[in-house]
Amino acid sequence: MSSERPVYMGPRLKRLRRDLGLTQADMAADLEISASYVALLERNQRPFTADMLLRLARTYKIDMAELAGDGGEEYTARLESVLKDPMFADIDFPQLDTADVATSYPGFTEAMLRLYTAYREEQLALADKDTGAEVSNVDAADAADPVAQARRFLAARRNSFSSIDDAAERIAETVSGQESMIAHLKQKHGLEVRRLPSDVMMGATRRLDRHRRQILLDDQLDHASQMFQLALQLSYLELKGEIDNVLKDGSFTTESGERLARRALTSYAAAALLMPYTAFAKAVEKRHYDVEALARQFGTSFEQTAHRLTTLQKPGQERVPFFFIRVDPAGNVSKRLDGAGFPFARHGGACPLWSVHHAFQTPRQVLTQWLELPDGQRFFSIARTVTAGGGEFGTPRVERAIALGCAAEHADRLIYTRGRTDISPDNATPIGVTCRLCHRTKCRARSAPPIGRQILSDDYRQANTPFGFSHS
Repeated sequence: MSSERPVYMGPRLKRLRRDLGLTQADMAADLEISASYVALLERNQRPFTADMLLRLARTYKIDMAELAGDGGEEYTARLESVLKDPMFADIDFPQLDTADVATSYPGFTEAMLRLYTAYREEQLALADKDTGAEVSNVDAADAADPVAQARRFLAARRNSFSSIDDAAERIAETVSGQESMIAHLKQKHGLEVRRLPSDVMMGATRRLDRHRRQILLDDQLDHASQMFQLALQLSYLELKGEIDNVLKDGSFTTESGERLARRALTSYAAAALLMPYTAFAKAVEKRHYDVEALARQFGTSFEQTAHRLTTLQKPGQERVPFFFIRVDPAGNVSKRLDGAGFPFARHGGACPLWSVHHAFQTPRQVLTQWLELPDGQRFFSIARTVTAGGGEFGTPRVERAIALGCAAEHADRLIYTRGRTDISPDNATPIGVTCRLCHRTKCRARSAPPIGRQILSDDYRQANTPFGFSHS
């Protein structure tokens, strides 16, 4: 009598069937079994036999090891991640019970995960809405704002997409380094890589010339940028299916919003090719989240590496959750990602006391800072300038500053706080989300009064802050 444990993989079979665009009857015909048997397999009411696994692998050209993997572990990890939300804090969820639910009721688990994601999107949409009478006038515009839609889509999923990470990691096992990637593009897609002067590229950084079967790159790109552009093109060619599946669950009201989300996911995939999840997750712990050291190890830029650090929330393999923001010298935000619960300003500028706005004074130096919000929350932040453009004399450059940060409870895992006596959370800089929402009345850096506070007349007394306020 065999002692091997029966293999149940209903959720994976259902996902495979949907990805292939098949009905249960279609799959049954392909596998030469009954549709009712397919239904039983998908509901985990029948185990998979070795013969059935072979049929699936041969019929749909699928790697059998990947197909037979334990889908229950993935569902369990995802469900456990959701149940860490503070709104479930008063409910006891034993780990064994969570695993039983995920394995025995995959349909219910999938419904729970979808419902939670939809809830997160709604919460973020509400956060984008009215925080005062003046702001309420732009609610309708926000609803149709493609940038806001794309940001909500990413934030609701904590900027973490396991299916894309897994697919990219499989490709990265055989494609590593520039020469390997160029050879892969030639062998699998028949595409040559050429570097051309900027005037020939006519404003493009990368272009796919299908007629001549070439990928054209601006020869002013540095090595890290060249690698990222090649990885980006490879993602468009080979990871489109995974990206399409992720986008299916999004709720976009504009085509531009979906296109921005697609572009963000393709960039995510490119980063996952250059910094594969498993290897990168091990490296961040070994190097204590040293962004510059990680960038050298993986041949990526400071910004690419910092961006990748915000994505390390794969269920069961989570690392420190980070937030990320990129600003120009005028304070305009061109990129914003939140995996650490940082309350970014939805309207208006950020706090001028935050070091990300001072980084331009000390180019390419890492600035460290403890931050304290009005409600007492503390975060640790690093900031540094990054440069885009350039490459030869006279070519325009764009200077921006990026900040990467985490909640106070994770800060001791970062190299930037280890052995430091010159910085302390007790000396955190008091900042606000934005002046209109910050009620620190004695702040000299304030640019606008907070919503709902009465401004005092200065006929008889001039305060040493921009505004005086009534305490009534």
